[in-house]
Amino acid sequence: MQSRHCRRSLSIPAMKVSRRAALSEDERLDALGRLLTDTKIPTPLRVAGVIVLLYAQPVSRIVRLTVDDVIRDGDAVLLRLGEPASPVPAPVAALRLEHIANRDNMNTATNPASRWLFPGRRAGQPFRPDHLSALLNEAGVPAAAARGAAIRQQLLELPAPVVADALGYHDKTTTRLRNETGGTWSRYAPGDHARSPAGWVPRGASDS
Repeated sequence: MQSRHCRRSLSIPAMKVSRRAALSEDERLDALGRLLTDTKIPTPLRVAGVIVLLYAQPVSRIVRLTVDDVIRDGDAVLLRLGEPASPVPAPVAALRLEHIANRDNMNTATNPASRWLFPGRRAGQPFRPDHLSALLNEAGVPAAAARGAAIRQQLLELPAPVVADALGYHDKTTTRLRNETGGTWSRYAPGDHARSPAGWVPRGASDS
């Protein structure tokens, strides 16, 4: 308009962004149970979906995880998302280790040494986040809605600073979400939360 290449009366409609509400806790647990038991769903999708549903991770971050972020500590398996690394319940750990041993896109000439947890088809690149998100949605795990359900459930059970440290969130984000969720940890004192509570397992994982 300023350079007079179009009429001043031109009107550009505002972009409409629709956001699906977070899954209910029953929907989250149902989706988690399906991913852990339905062998018809490709293993990479099952692993990625579980990371969303348990640890509230965005797909853009999931594709940047490497096999080095999956830590073996004796019989325990941990996933490094923040500090400390998050414990992985046994059924999820078995699925994740199976995935690492049989990752897709590892047979090309340029990818045999890939460290990505979800290698892409392009040499040296991880899986595309938009493609992974679309596949998860087809598998019944809408990533944004599932992530919202997972983080809100964690904040109902743990203090916001602990969730922020363990899952790699900013503490202001978890505090805001806690307030929106109506969490019971509003008086939890900030400080050094370098270790998760002993025996912490995300809710629902041990029963799936």
